Amino acid sequence: MKTKYIILVIYTVTIFTLSSCKNDFLEIKPLSSITPESYFTNDAQLAAYTINMYSVFPISGHGMFGHDVNTDNFASVAYSNIFVPGQWKVGQSGGSWDFSDIAKCNYFFDRVLPAWKAGEISGGNVEHYIGEMYFLRAYVYFNKLQALGDFPIIRNILPDNMEILTEASKRSPRNEVARFIISDLDSAIMLMKSTSPDGKRNRLSKSCAQLVKSRVALYEGTWLKNFNGTAFVPNGPNWPGKGKDYNGSYNYPSGSIDSEISYFLGLAMESSKAVADAIPLENNTMTAQTELTYQEFAEAKMVNPYAAMFSEKDMSVFNEILLWKKYDLGLDVRNSVSMYTQKGNWAGGMTRGMVDGFLMKNGLPVYDANSGYVGDDYISDVRQNRDGRLWLFLKEPGQLNILIDSPLGTQQNPVEGYPPITNNTESEGYLTGYTSGKGLNYNAEHARVSYGFQGVYVFRAVEAYLNYMEASYEKNGSLDGTAQQYWQQIRTRAGVDPNYQKTIDATIMSEEAKNDWGAYSAGNLVDKTLYNIRRERRCELMDDGLRNMDLKRWRAMDQMVNTAYHIEGFKLWGPMKDWYDPAILKYSIGNQSTVSDPARSEYLRPYEKTNTSLVFDGYRWAMAHYLDPIAIQHFLITAEDADVNNSPIYQNPGWPIEANVGATN
Repeated sequence: MKTKYIILVIYTVTIFTLSSCKNDFLEIKPLSSITPESYFTNDAQLAAYTINMYSVFPISGHGMFGHDVNTDNFASVAYSNIFVPGQWKVGQSGGSWDFSDIAKCNYFFDRVLPAWKAGEISGGNVEHYIGEMYFLRAYVYFNKLQALGDFPIIRNILPDNMEILTEASKRSPRNEVARFIISDLDSAIMLMKSTSPDGKRNRLSKSCAQLVKSRVALYEGTWLKNFNGTAFVPNGPNWPGKGKDYNGSYNYPSGSIDSEISYFLGLAMESSKAVADAIPLENNTMTAQTELTYQEFAEAKMVNPYAAMFSEKDMSVFNEILLWKKYDLGLDVRNSVSMYTQKGNWAGGMTRGMVDGFLMKNGLPVYDANSGYVGDDYISDVRQNRDGRLWLFLKEPGQLNILIDSPLGTQQNPVEGYPPITNNTESEGYLTGYTSGKGLNYNAEHARVSYGFQGVYVFRAVEAYLNYMEASYEKNGSLDGTAQQYWQQIRTRAGVDPNYQKTIDATIMSEEAKNDWGAYSAGNLVDKTLYNIRRERRCELMDDGLRNMDLKRWRAMDQMVNTAYHIEGFKLWGPMKDWYDPAILKYSIGNQSTVSDPARSEYLRPYEKTNTSLVFDGYRWAMAHYLDPIAIQHFLITAEDADVNNSPIYQNPGWPIEANVGATN
């Protein structure tokens, strides 16, 4: 039967395997199997079901760190085919067109909402956990919006009926998907408590929903604005949705795309302000950048609330952390965050572009004649008199990684050495020479492979400050008093002159464009104020896993369609080359090369060691890569007579309806 192959919303449930109800955010192995008929009768059971859905959050054994790789901020050992036009190809099956998590959410609603309205569920937190599920469905749908744009909106479990399932596969315009997501988040805001039931922010709360609402609204508002006039927005030229009768006469709910942009940006301002006004930023006690020994620096950083916020075992003490994951060695729930932060960030090398983007502490860019920049001959030089976030988190040789010894295991890398740039293993290598110390816990008990148990944050309130700033400027063309206040607070906390206008006046966009994709939208340089708002976001949210999302909604990679971009690291071919035995710095000898040729650049180019690399001549871009392709299987199973052109599904712009073929521009 053809429907049995449909990767849509068939979700037949016979037995659910659920963990016991826990108010701490733990990956606990299932303790029992419970049939649906005996479930959803009290709030503890609702809590157990929703906590299992927390797996949708992008947390790995390395925490949030490493999720910014394959951008202009961080580079991984293996480059992504997204930057090699023709190499990212349409799949035969699988891909982002998947409904399994959506089905889990909808099963919950189909079972719980009628019982709740009938008063059949006991407990004091029933509404909160229903609110959690609205949040989680919104979060899953937001991932679909980012990956695919237009997408089916499905609110219930559907029967195994070919006609119904095919009808349900019709794609709603992307702005309608965003509106649906915001509707779910509004329900979450209404139902969830201001503080999570556990009291430690290991579970979702109202502020999480307000923050993500601002994220979604800013995303869609800026996407529509930056892609206006293209096939990537509803009713744009060659929009593929126009070819289907169900979208052929589409009209924006607010009347026009410009009104729709204004609507979303207004929502972003409103919801981000609700969070930012309620939650102050954590204090940074290390803004002076006085002369410190390595011992003194580590000791001060360990007790600095701003730095410790990213690495403490118990993150409930930081109000700025809205949601975090608790790890527990006794429960066999462990991570490797500190261990890999002591090394090369799982080979997630910080790029020269990321480093150069940070201002001097006086608020001037590094290229300004009055900035006081001493150069990048050494990593220690790079850190001098810089934005306090770079000074705090860019590691340099000689720094301490351990202050507190532990009997639990051996120390991994107690003192930072010269970056092992010729080691290409993910666990040991320093891909670019630059590496981040954000998330480093100085207690050796966390430094063992896969046996650490420091917390990992998921949402930070500072994002709301940044969301408001950007939405305010994008909507109104100027910064209102609230946005100005937020910006000054962020810069003051970072140890940077709060006079942002000084920075704007000193900005030269042609210089910024050399190392920051965010300098562009649609292949053109943006204005200096908007760029510096983006720069602030880049520096504050470094390693938070939001860079790829931002670059796509800004349409910040068009320029690479025609002009290659070279990922670079530290200045290897200066005095720092003397850190290494010349015998190991091999170049221009084919696949045996260990570093890039100095003739290409004095800066290390990790992907340009050998001309067999597909990005040897730099990153390139295809416009289609702003969205994922939809695999061919999904067309075939919803098409009459297996003719993909008869499917109600349409392919994303630039992608063919043919497996194993890349995109065209």
